[in-house]
Amino acid sequence: MTKERIALGKFGEDLARERLKNCGYRILTTNYKCPLGEIDLVARDGDVLVFVEIKTRKNESLGRVKEMVNIRKKRQISKVALAYMKSNNLWGSKARFDVVAVGLLDGKKEIEIIKNAFELAY
Repeated sequence: MTKERIALGKFGEDLARERLKNCGYRILTTNYKCPLGEIDLVARDGDVLVFVEIKTRKNESLGRVKEMVNIRKKRQISKVALAYMKSNNLWGSKARFDVVAVGLLDGKKEIEIIKNAFELAY
């Protein structure tokens, strides 16, 4: 990954984190890593544990950004989420998967939170 893409991703994650906080999410951890992969952000929305994938793109509409979580990525996020729940003894928790799409187009920042973006994928 180029330095520019890394910087863009970090910028998008920062924007997404602030939007989530402003919407009442309580951030538990960012960039959770385990041998199975990584989840961008883990939060609580009320009593629901939320695993968040953040997608940031420059010069693309939000519609295109939202489509970028494919089945392979959903499976990986699902496995990491289960590992997180196991390692933190959270099996009894309600959980969901959200996607935050960040589009940077023509100098404008668009951020959309898609709640329940997908179900647990095997």
